[in-house]
Amino acid sequence: MKATVSWDEGVSFIAESETGHRVTMDGPPDLGGQNKGPRPMEMLLMGMGGCASFDVLTMLKKSRQDVESCVAELEAERADAVPAVFTKIHMNFVVTGRNLKESHVKRAVSLSAEKYCSASIMMEAAGVDVTHGYEIKDSL
Repeated sequence: MKATVSWDEGVSFIAESETGHRVTMDGPPDLGGQNKGPRPMEMLLMGMGGCASFDVLTMLKKSRQDVESCVAELEAERADAVPAVFTKIHMNFVVTGRNLKESHVKRAVSLSAEKYCSASIMMEAAGVDVTHGYEIKDSL
């Protein structure tokens, strides 16, 4: 896997993935940014949410669950000192669908956390306290 990150202006950078997708990252205005995109640490958090969401949704679809929506809500805490690394991350999945079986949702979240989500497992290996939860909403 490869990516490039090119300086745009101020503290703004354009990241491009090997597959040709681009995203702008920017800093806060007090550091010269224009708030044109997420901060790099926000990108890490969003990437972790995307990785885990992919796992959870794939497993639920394979188990023939009628999923209409899957939202990963992430909340992170960072160290007060430099480097301001993540110290805690909680990821809560809100899964909406028809007649969803709790056992399938619970298993999908657990397998993502313990076996499949490379980003989440990497964060834990680096000492981040990563926790997971889920809510099931029945669609009407």
